[in-house]
Parts: sequence; C-alpha cells; structure tokens
Amino acid sequence: MNIVEIVASIFGFFAVALTILRNPWCWPIGLVQVVLYISVFYEAKLYSDMLLHIVFVGLQFYGWGQWYQSQEHRSDPTVEHASREIRVECLSLRGSLAAISVCLVLSGFIGMSMRMFTDAAWPFADAFIAGTSLVAQWLLAKRKLESWYLWIAVDIVAIVVFSAKGLIPTTCLYVLFLIMSIFGAIEWHRKWRATTGTAMLL
Repeated sequence: MNIVEIVASIFGFFAVALTILRNPWCWPIGLVQVVLYISVFYEAKLYSDMLLHIVFVGLQFYGWGQWYQSQEHRSDPTVEHASREIRVECLSLRGSLAAISVCLVLSGFIGMSMRMFTDAAWPFADAFIAGTSLVAQWLLAKRKLESWYLWIAVDIVAIVVFSAKGLIPTTCLYVLFLIMSIFGAIEWHRKWRATTGTAMLL
C-alpha cells in the first residue's frame, strides 16, 4: 500500500471537511493533498487526474485568495463572528447550463486527447473526473453552492475508476467524499437559504 496515497487521502479528508464548514484552511490543507496525488496518479497511469492535480496547485492558491477577499469584503468591525463568514452564493440558470456545458466539452476534449496520444487507463472516465473537477473547483473558489452537485457526480465516477485501478485508500476516500459532498450540498443550501431567505430544491 502506497504511503503517499494514504497521507494524501488523510489530507483530502480534512480539506473537504473544512470546506463544508467554510473554513479557509481547507485551501492550504488541500494544497498538500493535490501535490501528493500528482505522483499517485502518475504511477497509476491516470494522466488526466495527474494533470488535473497540477492545475489544482494553482487553483488552491486562487481559491484561498478568493475566500480571503470575501472575508475582507464583508468585514464588520462590530460583529466578530460575521467578519469571518464565507458567504454562499448560487448560479443563475444560465450560469448552471454554462457550467454543465463546459464540463462536457472539457471532458470530451481531454478524453479524446488521452486516448489518441497516451496509454492512459480509462481515458474518458478519467477525463470526466478531471474536466468536471476543474469546473467544480472553480465554482468552489467562487463559493457557489452548485460546486457540490458537480463533486457528487465526480465522486461517483471516481469510485468506479479508482477501485478498478486498485487504489484502495483513494477509493475509500472518494466514498467518504461522496457522503461529505451530499452533506456539503445540504449544509451550504441551508446556509444560503438562511442568508437569502429563499427556498430552493436540492
């Protein structure tokens, strides 16, 4: 069993847990996870996921900065707790359709490229994980509720792919991710509804 994969899985668990709680420390902890997973996915010949995690290094810094700016923008010197709040937002219908379209285009392009130019295992399923994760991570940095719905889709596909590749700690992690993503969607929806006073079906 790969010790790097185990350590990466542990950091990944805590990163997602902190994300659900809207704690900005999810970003530096997540940074450790994505750096470690670069080597894990390279060894497993899941090149789309490897490239995804290289991009994720930059996105971790981007998301950290976005959440920090959000805190600063909404700072209220008279209310200490509110000054630390990370506000949840929702996409418009057009924004949601655009996000889904980008997921499909990215996944198709990456999958075709991996099939033609590499010996990648599961090129299209792996590409779906990579392409959809990129969009989900971008939306997460923007504090969008819909990011959790994309993570749920990613987690389901990832469980199948990683178990087939024998990445047992990572498969177990993504089972936890699936459960946590469902909980994250519910929790962020509750927070969004409490903030806006608007009802929305999950």
